Formats: sequence, structure tokens, C-alpha cells
Amino acid sequence: MATQDVEMKDNQTPAQSIIVSATTSTLQHLKEIAALIDTGSYTKEVRRVARAVRLTVGIRKKLTASVVSSFLDFALVPGSEAHARLSSFVPKSDEHDMEVDTASSTTPLASSKHLPVELEIYCYFIVLLFLIDQKKYNEAKACSSASIARLKSLNKRTIDVIASRLYFYYSLSYEMTGDLAEIRGTLLSLHHSATLRHDELGQETLLNLLLRNYLHYNLYDQAEKLRSKAPRFEAHSNQQFCRYLFYLGKIRTIQLEYTDAKESLLQAARKAPVAALGFRVQCNKWAILVRLLLGEIPERSIFMQKGMEKALRPYFELTNAVRIGDLELFRNVQEKFAKTFSEDRTHNLIVRLRHNVIRTGLRNISISYSRISLTDVAQKLRLNSANPVADAESIVAKAIRDGAIDATIDHNKGYMVSKETGDIYSTNEPQNAFNSRIAFCLNMHNEAVRALRFPPNTHREKESEEKRREMKQQEEELAKYMAEEDDDDF
Repeated sequence: MATQDVEMKDNQTPAQSIIVSATTSTLQHLKEIAALIDTGSYTKEVRRVARAVRLTVGIRKKLTASVVSSFLDFALVPGSEAHARLSSFVPKSDEHDMEVDTASSTTPLASSKHLPVELEIYCYFIVLLFLIDQKKYNEAKACSSASIARLKSLNKRTIDVIASRLYFYYSLSYEMTGDLAEIRGTLLSLHHSATLRHDELGQETLLNLLLRNYLHYNLYDQAEKLRSKAPRFEAHSNQQFCRYLFYLGKIRTIQLEYTDAKESLLQAARKAPVAALGFRVQCNKWAILVRLLLGEIPERSIFMQKGMEKALRPYFELTNAVRIGDLELFRNVQEKFAKTFSEDRTHNLIVRLRHNVIRTGLRNISISYSRISLTDVAQKLRLNSANPVADAESIVAKAIRDGAIDATIDHNKGYMVSKETGDIYSTNEPQNAFNSRIAFCLNMHNEAVRALRFPPNTHREKESEEKRREMKQQEEELAKYMAEEDDDDF
């Protein structure tokens, strides 16, 4: 038999040998991760389970049907309910993909006396990752629903890290199939359970999923009510905190609280990982519009960020129209990129910008002319209404009342008379600008100090050499994980 095995291996083509080698390597990694979860379950150490999830991200792209199927046979009892359910989601692979080196395989974990539930939940996580990467969203929906049903019967803190990921992909699979509204009740129930169990990572994840669910259907009032009444605690995941800031920024924008919205959106864009390009693009789109609504003009460097030039091009042209105060150009840009603005769900915000364009144009006219007729104002602003002179008069009057321009109106003669512009440095405006910058820097420093984390009891006991090596290895893995973090998590 040994001779036959050698002859069969010798007959393999180089391509088949590479596939077998890659399959064996990935399967071996999964077995090591399973052993890590088993140890974490036995010692009740959440950090080991969290490390296992981080390691899984590194091999996610290498998952194939044969690897997943072999791992299920290794981790679960063949013929058990969990094994049968999960195996039904994994398609049968080709013959050459199934050629895994059994000689190097270890004793199946399923043959041990006690199978940890953490490992069973991890198997759901692996299958779900595989199905979503293969774009099999209907199967992923069924698998995620089964995993959520299994999670409801468990209450262990060592499962929380894996459970938070399952919640995310549960929502993602339903969103991809257009059935996001169906799971809102389930998400609310899960959030309630996570709150009672003091599962803060689960609460954080589920709150963001519920906010996304509400905002997907433009239910901003419900989203704000949930956000304001949800329990607050220190953020455990940078990803979830970034999402929360983004959703908060969108809610504040719709509620006309532009200053708070700008702060939240810019903070979300800064904190987001470099790999999350799509998320950072969305943050920048909303931040640009909020700054325009505040009367600010974003810097050109924002539109020139690496990988964002094409996506932000419509917003660059929109900013240019607002900066010039040309209402006709603004209309052209709005019509030209109507489809893009509709897909980004920013069309309503752009409609609000029309008033800012008129005000900017009026400000430019006020600076350029000491006296100008209201008819000329209407022509320069390109007002195409039934009675442009009357509209120009009301617009000028409102701008004077709001303090946008320093001028007076001669209603009898139909003129706008601009007052001489004083020295801006004799006012408090430069001081206010410096004060806002100093406050921003101090807030950033305070947040950085609060974000610092130190190992417990470092001032009391010295770490052994072995602990230091393990800590260093985990830090390197965490850095690698953050660098390789996939964009789809956002």
C-alpha cells in the first residue's frame, strides 16, 4: 500500500502538487487556530479566542471548499447535527482539491471527550466567511440564521468575540439579498440580550447594525431615539467606533446639526484603517457636504487623496460651483452627476446647498460693487424665477439680516448699497479661528491619552521573558491583522 501511495504522489502534475500543498498548509493553520480556541475555552481566556479570530482574517482568502470540508470533519463529530447542517452549505469540491495529505493530519478534535461550543461557533464563522467570499448570499443567509439561533441558547463570554462577527455577517447577508428589514426585530432582541449579559462588544456591534438598518430605510428619527437611549461605554473595537461616528454624523447632518456632524465625520475618517478605502470615501463625501453647508470650502488636498480622486470628482466640481457662487454651474453639476448623488443618498443635502451658492454669489457681488441695482443682482445670480427682482430683493434682505453681507437696500430706487469693508484683524475673528484650532489639537491629544492601554499590574510585577515574547508576538499579529484588514468589514 505504501508503494502504491508513493506512485500515486509521483504521478501528480506540478499544478496539483501546489494545490495540495496550499490546501494542507491552510488546513494546518485552521487546526492550530482550533487548538488555540480549545485552550481559550478551557482556561476561559477571551484574548486567546480574539487572537484566533485575528489569525483567521490572514487565511480568509485561502479558504476553499475542500479546506472547509476537511476542517469540519476535523473539528466536529461526523454525523452530528452541527456537522450535517454546516456540511450542507459547503459544495462538493473537485477530485484533485480533495487530495489532502492525511499522513500529516493530527487526531480529529471531534474525537475528544468534550467538544467546546466555542469551536462549534467558530465553524459557523468559517463557513459563513467562505460563502460570503464566494458571493453565495442566499446560502450565507441560511447559515447565518442558523448560527444566530444557536447563539441565542449560549451565554459564555469566550464566545462574544466570534458572536460579534457573526452578527455583522448575519446583517450583511440579509442586506445583500435585499431583506434587511426582516431582521430588525431579531437584532433588537439580540441587543437586549447582550445588554443583560454585559456583552459590551456585542452591544457595540448590534447598535451599529441597528443604526445601519434604520438609516438604510431613511428612518432617522428612530435611529436617533435608539442611539440616545442605548447604554454608553468605552469603545472596544476601533472598527465599530468608526462606524458609530459615521452613522452619528449622518443623523446629525439630517437634523441640521452641522457642527457636530462635521466633527463626527472627520473623526471617523481619521480613525478608519487605511485598507478601508470605501468607508473613508463615504466619510469624506458626507464631510465635504457638511462643510459646504457650514459655509466652509474644503481644501483641495482632500479631493486628491490616494485612491479617492475618481470617487470624489463629482464633489470637487460641486465644491467649485459653491466656491464661485455660480448658480448655473451648480445646476449643471447637479444634473451631470444626478445618478452618483442618488446612489450616494446625498441628493437631498445638495438641494440644501442651493441657498449657500446664492449667498456666496451675493457676497462676491457685495465685495465687488459699492452700489448695484437689484435687477443686475438677479441677472448675476442667474435667478430664473417668475419675478427675479422681487426674489433678489428678498434674498438680499435675508442675507443682511443673517449678517452674511454688510449692506443696505434702497427699496424706492431698487439698489443694494454695500458698506466699506473694515479691517478683519481689528475684529475677534482671528482670535476665534485660533481658539478653534487650539481646542481641536487639545481634544486630539486628550483622546490619544485616553486610548493608551497598558498591561495590568506592570508596576507591581516584572514580566518573564516568555511572557514578553508572547506579548510581542501578539502585537506583531495585531499589527499585521490591522494592515490586512479587508474593506468589506466596513
